[in-house]
Amino acid sequence: MLVDSHCHLDFPDFAEELDAVVERARAAGVGRMVTICTYLTRFERVLAVAERFPDVYCSLGVHPHQAQEEMAGVSVARLVELAKHPKVIGIGETGLDYYYDMSPRDVQQACFRLHIRAAMNTGLPLIIHTRDADDDIMRIVREEAAGQPVKGLLHCFSSGRQVAEDALDFGFSLSLSGIVTFKKSDDLRAIVKDVPLDRILVETDAPYLAPMPYRGKRNEPAYVAHTAAAVAAVKGVAAEEMARITTDNFFQLFDRVPRPGPGGA
Repeated sequence: MLVDSHCHLDFPDFAEELDAVVERARAAGVGRMVTICTYLTRFERVLAVAERFPDVYCSLGVHPHQAQEEMAGVSVARLVELAKHPKVIGIGETGLDYYYDMSPRDVQQACFRLHIRAAMNTGLPLIIHTRDADDDIMRIVREEAAGQPVKGLLHCFSSGRQVAEDALDFGFSLSLSGIVTFKKSDDLRAIVKDVPLDRILVETDAPYLAPMPYRGKRNEPAYVAHTAAAVAAVKGVAAEEMARITTDNFFQLFDRVPRPGPGGA
């Protein structure tokens, strides 16, 4: 069994064949999928996808790109209230993106802080997006945590070694996407080689970042098997063992998600 810990099944890219996409994932051995919220104003649409399929769960949050647009409707109280739904298993994706700067950095940071507080309040894991924000991402987490425990992960990890070490030291996990399969990702693979096995998850970030051999095409949850196999090769373990490890890591972190029963359901 594999888990796609981060995809966007509510996106228009999948609208015309969502049932087929989910069925292909199941056929590829993907037993759980997490469809990720990026706009709080579109949360109901994300939740509807999770409610439609028994093996799909969702998150709740505002992507840093949308922080300026969505900030007026974001509060800790609202996030905590919406997170009571049993299909909501994480807070995010949230974080900082200084590469595109689609929202002002101070607004991104303020929005991120609200999500951290909501994660601490609910006990749900924080799903963090970070790009070109190495100096601020873990500093803000530590400031908000103030010594209290926060569960979380850096999704689609492709940052530098220092960010990885800081996140791991804090207790976070790293989720790896199709980027790890790309020919020019030697630096990332060198970091992954040193990440403890019990801190690794895999994801697609579908419809983006399709792994080799599908690079350049629309990504989908079934392709997470290629990412897991690439990580297995980096770590020197069998693909089946990496599937078991990353799946167990997912259930340890996202502990609101029930583990499959003996029949796999």
